[in-house]
Amino acid sequence: MGIVTNVILPLALAFIMFSLGLGLTAKDFTRVARQPKDFIAGLLSQVILLPIVGFVLVSIFTLPPEIALGVMIIAAAPGGVTSNLLTSFGRGDVALSISLTAIISLLSVITIPLIVAFSYSHFFGETVKGDVSVTKIAVSVFAIVTVPVLIGLAVRHFAETFALRFNASAEKISAVLFALVLFGAIYQERNNIVEYYADTGAVTLALNVVMLALAWGVGSLFGSGTRQKIALSIECGLQNGTLAIAVATLLFGGGPAVIPAATYSLTMFLTALIFIYYLRRNVAPE
Repeated sequence: MGIVTNVILPLALAFIMFSLGLGLTAKDFTRVARQPKDFIAGLLSQVILLPIVGFVLVSIFTLPPEIALGVMIIAAAPGGVTSNLLTSFGRGDVALSISLTAIISLLSVITIPLIVAFSYSHFFGETVKGDVSVTKIAVSVFAIVTVPVLIGLAVRHFAETFALRFNASAEKISAVLFALVLFGAIYQERNNIVEYYADTGAVTLALNVVMLALAWGVGSLFGSGTRQKIALSIECGLQNGTLAIAVATLLFGGGPAVIPAATYSLTMFLTALIFIYYLRRNVAPE
């Protein structure tokens, strides 16, 4: 298990984040200046409202500390790269989705440590010993998220021909790695998966559905168009499950803390496909 936790999992996540950076250009960052209200709506929904909703839900469901921590880890995670593809299927603003994924992923080096450290302190208090500090979490997130994204950006900038040629393969490899990480986490806890899903299924479904609807509402308040609201909803409904699993495993040794990320990752695809089916049947493209 040690080599899986300490080597394979971080490398898998690093490659996924590298592939994200490989597909980015300067326009994905400067677009924020041209669509400030849409970006602010997404930033508010994902960085502020998502953790708040997660905290409220774990309080309502009165979950065990380990499970509650796992829910907050997935709530702290940025949007996943799959959100860009599903935004396209839903006829949303793909460019906005990419910009949100890129910038919030880079911001996660700040947001994840703060949210996770607070959650750990709140749910465990003094009952569980361990060196869980903002600095320790920030260093881990920086190493497995920020650095690979920046390397991908550098490759795209200095070797664009190679980056464009390799990007399609990198996306496919990332999808396979995500599936392996997800099912690896489930397999590790296979003896308790029914019990854990009974504990986490309802809260992760509630978190996912609430954020799909809430992000749409925030977009409406900010006057975003239909395509932008589709992007906001999907971006806030599909979190980076691989990152959440990595944080739970590397910092807390896996176990129950991993399960919410696993169940959320399974749930979010089902709800996203239902949401996209509804959009394509009932919402006319702009």
